[in-house]
Amino acid sequence: MIQYASVIGLFRTILIIALIYFGVKILARLFAPFLLKFVAKKAEQQFGGQFKQQQRQQKQSSSREGEVTIDKMPNIKTSNNNVGDYVDYEEIE
Repeated sequence: MIQYASVIGLFRTILIIALIYFGVKILARLFAPFLLKFVAKKAEQQFGGQFKQQQRQQKQSSSREGEVTIDKMPNIKTSNNNVGDYVDYEEIE
């Protein structure tokens, strides 16, 4: 048996979709401040923990204030002077 879509079924489906949309919209407005506070608190804890860890590392290092330390030496390329002689060129007309 083949069933055809009716106008009442179409309106009912549109009404259900609209109610779900507005329900989610209202719930999002109610719970968004709580969610944002939770996310902000977690971010604050994470950044605070990183800051405390950095402070502990600075206290443990034995360097004095203003002292410069080099962690990695740069690669210095030296030229080979035994390659050949420098030849000055002359322009030929």
